[in-house]
Order: sequence, then structure tokens, then C-alpha cells
Amino acid sequence: MRRGHFKRATIKKAITARINLHIRVPEVRVIDRSGKQLGIMSTSEALKTAQAEGLDLVEVSPKAQPPVVKIINFDKYRYQQDKLQQAQKKHQKKVEVKGIRLSVRTGQHDLEVKAANTEKFLTTRNKVKIEMRLRGRERANHDFAMNQVNKFLQLIKIPHVIESPPTRLGGLINTIIAPK
Repeated sequence: MRRGHFKRATIKKAITARINLHIRVPEVRVIDRSGKQLGIMSTSEALKTAQAEGLDLVEVSPKAQPPVVKIINFDKYRYQQDKLQQAQKKHQKKVEVKGIRLSVRTGQHDLEVKAANTEKFLTTRNKVKIEMRLRGRERANHDFAMNQVNKFLQLIKIPHVIESPPTRLGGLINTIIAPK
């Protein structure tokens, strides 16, 4: 048996709505299952109304004054909330950071090819991290390396925004660009 290779369990975010006897406020605003407001009433009275219909009293908006509760089947409410979370997750925009690595010795044609790749990344709405690694004697002449990075940025024809300007960290020059 190999050690250290475990499947990670996906942890689902539980819906933390208070129901029935867990609602501890004296008064609540009640909405019935058809969406009609029944008004403000005491929690015990609202709970009796829900139990008479064979449903649960679910706290929908705990921060409202008084808190809003709905007379509904809790399983149905939980299902609706799961579907809502899935829809929000589906419409979320995922931005990747793609990487382009340069060198001081990179030729002009190679820079043009890398610029074309960068343009392709920018058209797919991804950010691009441009990295130039300086080795040995290259570290002594970092002005030349900065000029190379700036030349590379000028080769990119697609409109873009420089999120972080070229900065030197030890033997590395980094910059991040994003689509406009």
C-alpha cells in the first residue's frame, strides 16, 4: 500500500438555516408556502401554524428585523438552496494565470512566437505571468533584462493592462498582464 495517496473528500457546505424549535426569537414575520405574508406573530404561534399544516418553520432571513420565517418542507428548502448554489457556481468566472518564461538569450523569432501565445491567452480572458530568469553573469546587467521584458510587452498587439509592472526579485523579473 502506498503512503500519502488519499482521495480528498469534497466537503459540501451545509445549509445552516434554523428550523422549528431552534428559532429562539420572540417574534417573526411569517410567509406561508404559497408566498403570501401572514404578518408578524410570536414564534410559538407560527410554529403551531406550521405543525397544523404538517410542514416546518424555516428561518429564511435571520438578519431581518424581525427575522423572516417560511412555512415549508425543510427538505424542499434545502434542495432549492443546493440548486441555487450550483447555479451560482456554474456562472462563476474562472480566471487562470498562464505563464510565459523568457530568457535574456531568447531570439527575436522566439519572442514573437511567445507574444503570439500570450495574445492567445489574453483572448481567452486569462491573465498572463511573464517571467524572466537571470542566470550567472546575466544578473549583473538587469537593465538589459528589463529592456528585453519591455520589448516583449510592446510585441503584444492585443490591448492589455499591466497589473504589476516588471519587478526584480533576486534572479527573477516578473510582470502580470490581464486582458482589457
